[in-house]
Amino acid sequence: MTGWAWAALALYLGWAAAAFGVRAALQHRRTGDAGFRGISGRPGTAPWWAGVLFVAALLGGAAAPAAALAGLPALPGTGEAALRWAGLVLTAAGMALTLVAQSTMGASWRVGVDAGERTTLVTAGLFAQVRNPVFTGMVVAAVGLVLMVPNPVALPALAALVAAVQLQVRVVEEPYLAAVHGSAYTAYTARAGRFLPGIGRRAA
Repeated sequence: MTGWAWAALALYLGWAAAAFGVRAALQHRRTGDAGFRGISGRPGTAPWWAGVLFVAALLGGAAAPAAALAGLPALPGTGEAALRWAGLVLTAAGMALTLVAQSTMGASWRVGVDAGERTTLVTAGLFAQVRNPVFTGMVVAAVGLVLMVPNPVALPALAALVAAVQLQVRVVEEPYLAAVHGSAYTAYTARAGRFLPGIGRRAA
C-alpha cells in the first residue's frame, strides 16, 4: 500500500506546484499579477467558509497519503487493486483537466474574487460546455486520490473540497460574474452546464 501512497503524494505535490506555483508565475510574467485574491468575506460568512474549506481540502489532499505512509490503515473493504488503478486514472485525468482549463482562462485566471475587478468572461474551449471546468477537474482528481489512498483522512478532505466548490461557485463567483457581465453571463449560463455538460444550465 505504501507504493500507492507514494504515487498519490507525488502526483498531488506535482499537480499543486503546477496548478498554483507555476501557474501563478506564468500569470505574473504575462500580466504583472500572480492572480491570487485570497479568502472573500467576513469571518463566519459563506464566502469565508468557502475559502477556509478550500484551504483545508488542499492540505488534506497531501495529508491523506502522508498519513498512509505514517501507518494509517485503509478503510475496510477498500483493498482491491482495481480501485487503486481506477483512482490513478481519475487522478491523472482530473489533474490534466484542471491544468488545461486554467490555461484556457488566460489572463482571467484567479484564485479568489475581487468584487471591484473586471475580468474577461471566458466561454471558449472547455468553458463552452462547462462553466467551471477547473473545479470539475479538481473534484475528479480528489475522488481519484480517495480511491488511491482510501483512509479516514482522504474522505473529509474530499468532502471539504466539494463543499468549498459549491459555496465558491454559487455564493461568490456566480453573483460576481452576473453583476460584472450581465446579460452576456445570463446567456452563457443558459447554454453551458455548471460542472458537467448540460447539467446546471439556467433557463434563458
